[in-house]
Amino acid sequence: MPVSRINSLFKNDVGFYLLTALLLIVISFLAFICDSFSQKIVCISAAGYFSFLLLKKYAASLKLVLVLVTLFIGSIILNKKEVHFELSEQSQIQIYPDQVRVKDNYLTGVGHFKQGKILISGKVPTEQENNLKQGLPLIVSQIKGECGIIEPATNIGEFDYQTYYAAKGITQKIKYFSCEMKAVKSNGVITGLHKLRFNLQKYFQKMPQLLGFFASELLLGENNAQENQEILNNYRDLGVIHLLSISGLHVGLYVLIISTICFYLKMTDEEAFICCCVVLLLGIFLSYGQAGFVRASLTYFLGKICKFKGYRVAAIDILGLACILHIMIVPRLFMIAGAILSYLLALGLQLTNKFGKMQQSILLNVLLTPLLLFYFYQVNFLTVLFNLMVVPYFNWGVMPVTFINIVLFSFTKKLAPLFEQILELGEKAIGSLSNTQLGLLTFGKINWWQCLILILITMLLIIALRERPEWKFNKKELSMVLISTYLIFFGMIHFPLRGQVTLIDVGQGDSILITTPFPRKAYMIDTGGKLNFSGKKVTPQVNRITIPFLKSLGISTLDGVFVSHQDADHVGDLGPLLEQVHVKRIFMAKGLINNPSFQKRLNGRIKHTKLVELLAGMQVKDPKITFNVVYPYQPGEGKNEDSLSLFFRVANKNWLFTGDLGQEGEKEIMQKSNLSVDYFKLGHHGSKTSSNPDFLRVIHPQKVFISAGRKNRFGHPHQETLTTLSEQQIPWVSTQDCGMISWYYGGMQKSEFNYFLKRGKK
Repeated sequence: MPVSRINSLFKNDVGFYLLTALLLIVISFLAFICDSFSQKIVCISAAGYFSFLLLKKYAASLKLVLVLVTLFIGSIILNKKEVHFELSEQSQIQIYPDQVRVKDNYLTGVGHFKQGKILISGKVPTEQENNLKQGLPLIVSQIKGECGIIEPATNIGEFDYQTYYAAKGITQKIKYFSCEMKAVKSNGVITGLHKLRFNLQKYFQKMPQLLGFFASELLLGENNAQENQEILNNYRDLGVIHLLSISGLHVGLYVLIISTICFYLKMTDEEAFICCCVVLLLGIFLSYGQAGFVRASLTYFLGKICKFKGYRVAAIDILGLACILHIMIVPRLFMIAGAILSYLLALGLQLTNKFGKMQQSILLNVLLTPLLLFYFYQVNFLTVLFNLMVVPYFNWGVMPVTFINIVLFSFTKKLAPLFEQILELGEKAIGSLSNTQLGLLTFGKINWWQCLILILITMLLIIALRERPEWKFNKKELSMVLISTYLIFFGMIHFPLRGQVTLIDVGQGDSILITTPFPRKAYMIDTGGKLNFSGKKVTPQVNRITIPFLKSLGISTLDGVFVSHQDADHVGDLGPLLEQVHVKRIFMAKGLINNPSFQKRLNGRIKHTKLVELLAGMQVKDPKITFNVVYPYQPGEGKNEDSLSLFFRVANKNWLFTGDLGQEGEKEIMQKSNLSVDYFKLGHHGSKTSSNPDFLRVIHPQKVFISAGRKNRFGHPHQETLTTLSEQQIPWVSTQDCGMISWYYGGMQKSEFNYFLKRGKK
């Protein structure tokens, strides 16, 4: 491109690049995110509006807009082109040691094949494990295994790894059973960079826990979430989690250090700029292109170029131009929450740069709140205050200590314990502050259109506060509109007109949530859970499935939890649930409380929770729902045959849940109770040991449900059970196929089923 044409790129009126960037963002939403007709209509309307503004205000630059849009659409087409890994003896996957983890001779991570990237997992031979530990890349060939797409989230609120990896250009995963592996010795630039990153990983792992954690977070943009989940939760609950993201703060720090060194070396500004560019490009690679770091780096590059060339480009257009370049290279950029938050925050900084620091901080938090509610379902009203307290500690404590230790640790390890103690004191204080839950509100998940409305109103309020003479909206009126809108959305979530019965997809296990319409009551039958054979600390699945689901509904208190029996797949996550959600009462079959295994799950976790023992014939009454206990008739030990079984009626429909009760127990219910059942969750995950044909014939439900794990080792549901259902013409659905299964009722509407995955419905 001629120099004159390059120069012309920087000589457009204020707002041109911002509007163009917004147009490209809307196009990317249309291409990668919109999946409903209403979403597409909104995006098309927004694209039309931005196009109109560009045509009206910047008609002279229309050709440039058309070129950028055409290039971007071409980039989208190339990016959407499906690239599939073909599993054959000729297939090869290259593995870089910094992109995989090996634990107990089992490898997981990202591999590279000729056309793209793929998730890979499987056993790794000791020899090749040693090669990886030495930082050598591996070539995997002669692969035999299972190859498929990355599974999507199966529950409301659950993190969607399919979308997350799709944004990184990864859509498939492979689990190999056998393969050939060989180490590759290469001196290429890419291999060298991966080796550098791997060496940094090993270097940080040798440090004490907190020093290693912060070094990995601040330099590599990664952490061991399992070991440091408490720290992450503390920062998230206080609303200061952004401090742990590699972003403009770190770019500014790098630039300051490098520029200072270059100044003392008497280098020119241009030479210092080149040095900064090299370091920032290296930082982009080390952080795997974390959106905030790339945005800040591009903004720095473009700002410096404009300064050197004497171009007067508004800061807001520098941001727009950075976004254009970024999204051209990564068309799926805005599929990631971090990218949206980063660019919206940067835009907010530009719009509020004329306000005082306190007012600016408040407005920025208000601007980001809709996205926080959309992605994380909670907000802290005191975030501004906590920022004032935590940011100085982080800037003048965590970062200096961490970076000084990174430099000195290879020379002397004597200072590391002192640095670790400093961080321990700081993190203990932050943990104590977080544990108070001050200002933390479980708001619930807002819809995409609610999020959009709140962002637009906030934007209008910020513009109004800038006191533009031509602005027609009154800032006080906009403030009241914004507050009223939040209150309306809060009321819609916390005072619902509809109730639900939801089978949560917890894999091989049971967990059911029952809520009533306003005034909402929330009960849970079992919590799910997994057996931990390794004895090592693992993250409870309730943390990634049930807790986010409850938060999405705005539920922070459960009126009751019914425990069917002692098995880990039903009650294994009761302890972690009690630690995070207030439970008013725990109901169980009489005798279970004496079970030592069950007592361990409660130890130290019962504060204001009442324990209630039940037997058949007893009731748990609530104004809008009554749970009738139909089993057991005698106290037991919490085994399958003692499963607490519940019958209740809502919206003229009868439900029955029997835990893992076997056929003998079903026969006893059949003999002693006269139940008319509309909906029944099959006992013991559809095992042949439950769901007696005569029992099913007597209750003859309209539909039955199976809660079982995909490819579970028990083979649930058993074919004998499915044959019985087929012979009796009873429709069935399973969490294996449908994911979360919800039945909604009330609110002057017809009751209906909703299947989270739109497949497998019968």
